[in-house]
Amino acid sequence: MESETDETIRIGVSSCLVGNEVRYDGGHKRDRYITDILGRFFTFVPVCPEVECGLPVPREAMRLVGDPTAPRLVTVRSGADMTDRMTRWAAERVRELANEELCGFIFKSKSPSSGMERVKVYDANGVPRSAGVGLFARAFIDHFNWLPVEEEGRLHDLVLRENFIESVFVYRRWRTACEQATAAVLVAFHTSHKLLLRSHSEQHYRELGRLVARAGSSEPRSLFAAYQELLMAAMKLKPTVKKHCNVMMHMMGYFKKLLSGDEKQELLEIIDQFRANHVPLIVPLTLFNHYIRKYDEPYLQNQWYLNPHPIELKLRNHA
Repeated sequence: MESETDETIRIGVSSCLVGNEVRYDGGHKRDRYITDILGRFFTFVPVCPEVECGLPVPREAMRLVGDPTAPRLVTVRSGADMTDRMTRWAAERVRELANEELCGFIFKSKSPSSGMERVKVYDANGVPRSAGVGLFARAFIDHFNWLPVEEEGRLHDLVLRENFIESVFVYRRWRTACEQATAAVLVAFHTSHKLLLRSHSEQHYRELGRLVARAGSSEPRSLFAAYQELLMAAMKLKPTVKKHCNVMMHMMGYFKKLLSGDEKQELLEIIDQFRANHVPLIVPLTLFNHYIRKYDEPYLQNQWYLNPHPIELKLRNHA
């Protein structure tokens, strides 16, 4: 597959995570994985809801209070209600961000404005419950419900990290496909992502296949919109060891007349080692890539499943 490292991939990010001193205490929460690793592949669009809606640095700390489904944003000491100010700004900001061609967003966890989930919401007695969503995060997710989103804390989970980054790269390729929005482009996109989709959801893969089968007779705009909805829903479902093994066994079928008996046995043994969590996914896939080059297998050469993101990120190196 072609290299994607020269493509511009724009990612929204909570401003404090890239080292900007915008927090209530005048500090930042720079995340070195985001800046030093992901920064090599992504262009960041920083957003600080508090500063951008006109609040100073430093400022009084704020928290969510009331009903977790519709909380108020108030200052901790003086009790000033900032809800309307924040929600008006957030509604305008998400409309502006629509012009940024974002492929995802990384939020600051636990923030009353930017926390994606489990943000503390305080009841009338001052007792917190981790059941809220930051006001800006909610507005963003409601507006861009198809975009990959994550929190910096959850990116320390290797499975969640890989799923988020893989989804970002899939969406970037999908945006490129949408620039032409023809039946042929849709068929080509779907064909090259078949195995990747199956590693996320066999059901969504089959539903997407039925959509593509109508590509020649359907109105392109509605067809592409329906495909995008299913595509990004599939990407939200995490691959599992079982799903990966099913995909790899399917891939073996393309070599049934090519591999020697010893080569087949070696491949099966390595797949079993992966199934038992003795080796990471990169091990069997490296062997598959070797055989793809050795036997010049055309279908698998064009499958993004084998190389869905830059190898430098080492996302498939964990057992």
